[in-house]
Amino acid sequence: MADKAQPRVIAQNRKAYHDYFVDEKYEAGIALFGTEVKSVRGGAVNLKDAYCSIKNGELYVIGMHISPYEQGNIFNREPRRDRKLLMHKREIAKLAGLTTQKGFTLVPLSMYFSGKNVKVEVGLCRGKKLYDKRDALAEKQTNREIDRRMRDQSKYD
Repeated sequence: MADKAQPRVIAQNRKAYHDYFVDEKYEAGIALFGTEVKSVRGGAVNLKDAYCSIKNGELYVIGMHISPYEQGNIFNREPRRDRKLLMHKREIAKLAGLTTQKGFTLVPLSMYFSGKNVKVEVGLCRGKKLYDKRDALAEKQTNREIDRRMRDQSKYD
């Protein structure tokens, strides 16, 4: 019961938040084999260069790396194979319509356990320009400096 209240994060795609504006987030299941699940439980997942694509009415994550399980021998799968994401057809159709618009793409943002199931958080994203990235970095540094000064000020009060 505690797992459903607090999902355990396996991997996050921090680069996606740097490169894209995230407009909407969706939750999807993922079809994995047994040795892949064991690797995922060990945290051997990389979402850095991954993206999602819709083929024949089905949603796939492409470029996600799951390291081979050490004791998996012949049952291991290719680390960068395309993996099917599990969503309702109407949600996939909605996403297909949105991604055909200019500048929208689907990017996996994080992977986590929801109970015993592995879930992927997929974001509907718009690409950032270079000046947007600079603005975001400057704002982050400003907020960090404000927090630091507030913390220092509270020490002396």
